[in-house]
Order: sequence, then structure tokens, then C-alpha cells
Amino acid sequence: MSITPYLEGLGLGASLIIAIGAQNAFVLRQGLKRQHVLLTALFCTLCDATLITLGVAGLGAAITSVPALFTAATWGGAAFLFLYGLRSFRSAFRAGMLDADAANGQATSSARRTVLALLGFSLLNPHVYLDTVILLGSVGARHPAIERPSFVLGASTASLLWFFGLAYGAALLAPLFRKPTTWRALDLLVGCVMWIIAAGLVRSALG
Repeated sequence: MSITPYLEGLGLGASLIIAIGAQNAFVLRQGLKRQHVLLTALFCTLCDATLITLGVAGLGAAITSVPALFTAATWGGAAFLFLYGLRSFRSAFRAGMLDADAANGQATSSARRTVLALLGFSLLNPHVYLDTVILLGSVGARHPAIERPSFVLGASTASLLWFFGLAYGAALLAPLFRKPTTWRALDLLVGCVMWIIAAGLVRSALG
């Protein structure tokens, strides 16, 4: 494995993924509630790795060549983020303290809902395609074919470290989130992030 493309992929992947966004906010919330932490981190990591691989293989170029496809994804993503943001605001106004034991007891019943939410954040968010497929894909595709797997591995490593670190590291903040006001503040922050991103998507679709 060539180390240079690996490090380039690792650095670029980390710079793109470490930001307050819809997907990261959801991962943080799952980690705080200790609900499906492994499922959440693993799903996000595998989804990123798959999209990066497809991007380097040429999917990014294919998406940019079909504007209608990207426009449809933009409107779908905006609708999804608006509804999820609304759900976060509703939760903020009836929030209680974080009960880790109760959260664990609800894990089985909410697994399907978690997967559906993860699919939405991963596949209905145009920012994922812009960053992961188009940007990372275009940079990786510039490398010779023999070096592209190293680039993909490096970018995928950044996703793995970030998502698992965020999901499991959130547990360290659990004592703080036993206060109702702190949990309410997080829900309000998540709702604002979702709606700001949704508004940005609408502006880009109309512009």
C-alpha cells in the first residue's frame, strides 16, 4: 500500500467529515442516548466507505452530468431534514433528563427507525454526495489506478475513526445530559442545524 495517497485520503476525509452536520448530530444523539451505538457508527462508516469507493470509480462524474438527479436529491434531502428538525424541536419542548437505562430498554423497538433515519441522513443528504462522492471521488480519481485503493482506505479510515469516536465518546457527556435543560438545548441545536441545512438546500435548488 502506498502511504502518500493513504495519508491524503485520511487528511481530506477528516477535514470534510469533522463538522456540525445533520449526520453527525444524529450520531451524537444516539451516542448520548446509548441507543444502537454500534449499529449507528458501523452503518455510517460503511456507507461512507461505499460512497467514497463509488466516487473514485466514477459515480461523482456521472451525478454531475445529470443535473435533474441532483436536483431531485436536493429537494428530497431538504424535506427530510425539515421533518427531522421539526421532530427535534417538538422533543425539546417535552424533554426530560437522559435516562441511560431506559434508553437501553427501548433499543430493540427502535432499531428499524434508527436504520431508516440513517438511510435518510446518508442517502437523502446532497452534502454527502458533494463531499464524499464528488469531491473525494474526483481527488481520488486523479491518482493512478494502483494508488486509488490506498486513497479510498485512507478516507474510509477517517470516517471510521470519527464515527466510532463520536458515537462512543458521547457517553462521556452522559452525566451532563441528565439535566433536562442540557438535553433540551441539544434538541434545539439539532433542530436548528437541520433547518439551516434544509434552507441552504432549498436556496441552492432555487438558485
